[in-house]
Amino acid sequence: MLVFPQFKTDPIMGDIINLPKIGKVPMSLSRPIPDGFKVKQVRVLSKARGTQWYVVVSIQSDVSVPDVPFHGRAIGIDLGLERFATVSDGSFFERPKFLKSQHRKLKLLQGRAARKQKRSANWEKAQIKVARLHHHIANTRKDFHLKTAHKLCDQAETIFAEDLNTVGLNRGMLRKDCIDASFGAFLDLLEWVCWKRGAFFMRVNPNGTSQTCPHCGATVRKSLDVRDHHCPECGYQTHRDHAAAEMVLLRGLNLVPVDNRGMETVCAGELPGAETSRQVPKARKGVTRKPKK
Repeated sequence: MLVFPQFKTDPIMGDIINLPKIGKVPMSLSRPIPDGFKVKQVRVLSKARGTQWYVVVSIQSDVSVPDVPFHGRAIGIDLGLERFATVSDGSFFERPKFLKSQHRKLKLLQGRAARKQKRSANWEKAQIKVARLHHHIANTRKDFHLKTAHKLCDQAETIFAEDLNTVGLNRGMLRKDCIDASFGAFLDLLEWVCWKRGAFFMRVNPNGTSQTCPHCGATVRKSLDVRDHHCPECGYQTHRDHAAAEMVLLRGLNLVPVDNRGMETVCAGELPGAETSRQVPKARKGVTRKPKK
């Protein structure tokens, strides 16, 4: 990776970028630089063993954009391996098995590369094929994450999600499936999409969301192989992930200040603590800023 930290003048001229000590390099500009922004930093990345090159341009503006407030329709989401994401309104997104669907082809290419003489020309060609397949899997996963995040923003203006310990999940007995699903990358991307589209996003404590009844608050213990939620106290029955998503919504609403909680929610009238009131106008779209870390 090459990093060019600052520029005195705009290095982009049409489809050509002028890099210090390298010169003018042709590129495919994905989108034009907006008016009022200037190029601050440029990073040059190589993928698939140097066969694909990308230029990441960071731009800067003095425009100050306020934080997005809690507003509009609110939903909670629960992430899992049976269903990638389950929404508190009952909808869900199936989990594509990005790596498993390409596992047979990947194993074949890796076997061919292992039989080649190391550092030979044929070995390098075989390694490039393996790297390109890994790159294709990563792009497919990111594309699914991005489309899912936009679909969630289409459903509501406020989204609550679990603050998962993704490092611990990636070290557990289901680590291969968790790494393939890449929950941490999805949550970071969802936060960015919410900020970009003017939606409010918040992470809540995930402990016990699937072990608590969202209707009465009773503790309902169940193992991982039990996929249905049945509360012996109030008799509420639903899918396990749906009940967890409803609990995520409730915890998110409890974290929002009381003065801002009288908004339309996806389960208004059904969940305790969720009341219907007038809806605050949506935040303006098209204004972007960099989210705080």
